[in-house]
Amino acid sequence: MLINSRSGYIRLNQILQVIPVCKATWWNGVNSGRYPKPVKISARCTAWRVEEIKELVDAINSQQLN
Repeated sequence: MLINSRSGYIRLNQILQVIPVCKATWWNGVNSGRYPKPVKISARCTAWRVEEIKELVDAINSQQLN
């Protein structure tokens, strides 16, 4: 997995390397509640909590196994 740290923040480009969807699909999922909400680091910087992305990846993986 490309996400090595246990906590902190991750940018969208890094997320899309792990979850293969396009940016529009990601943002639609954020708006619908399927994907975690971002955190505004600054006026031009948006990121997501690593813990929430890891939970999402685990949930996706468990759905694929069932």
